[in-house]
Amino acid sequence: MESKITVNNVNFYYDKKQVIHNLNMKIKANEITAIFGPANSGVTTLLRSFNRLCDLNAGAWMNGEILLDGKNIYDQDVNVTELRNKVGMVFEVPTPLPVSIFDNICYGPRLSGRKSKKELAEIVERSLQRAALWNEVKDRLSISGMSLSGGQQQRLCIARVLALEPEIILLDRACSGLDPISTAKIEESLIELKKQYTIIIAPHNVQQAGRVCDRAVFMLMGNLIEEGSKAEVFMTPKDKRTSDYITGRFG
Repeated sequence: MESKITVNNVNFYYDKKQVIHNLNMKIKANEITAIFGPANSGVTTLLRSFNRLCDLNAGAWMNGEILLDGKNIYDQDVNVTELRNKVGMVFEVPTPLPVSIFDNICYGPRLSGRKSKKELAEIVERSLQRAALWNEVKDRLSISGMSLSGGQQQRLCIARVLALEPEIILLDRACSGLDPISTAKIEESLIELKKQYTIIIAPHNVQQAGRVCDRAVFMLMGNLIEEGSKAEVFMTPKDKRTSDYITGRFG
């Protein structure tokens, strides 16, 4: 299977502080790749570099290449808005808009010029179905998205990303503030969603990575320490630092 994202010799800096060191990595399509490590490992920076959210940080810069389907996303001719529609991101804290559930989902499609009520209704239902939220909210789409529970708000945010019909979904510790039941629902959704999307997750703990991922990447202080299949990294890690982190000896 061809790589969806290829990272070639990436070094990333905030002003003069280097946070990612000579990183090389390939991410396959239609898999869940978990990238994890202790604080200050560069995981969030790496995720944010995949849809150029790091551009919003003054003083942030990088060298090397990040290829999406073979095209360097940092080339001058890349439309960043189109890139972010293609590579959607769900953040650690749910961020529903202060409008109805329906309008939360429609926000992106309307900005893209979609006006048909029928089409928008279809987008809302499809997105909420895929985010495993439809059955819980289908009879109250007019209520504020902010009135939902934390777990429901996070699934609403996933649905909002799905409404833009992305190719890749990034999740940066998207379950860190949720209860186990809400976390389980999101994890079940991700396993179903990978049939249609490429998913890259910074898990909120090692156990979550072990539950949902197909491939695992362990980073430490901005360096890639180990990557491989879930079985390889979690059952037979090659590097002692990986083993120590997974078993809770540090981090």
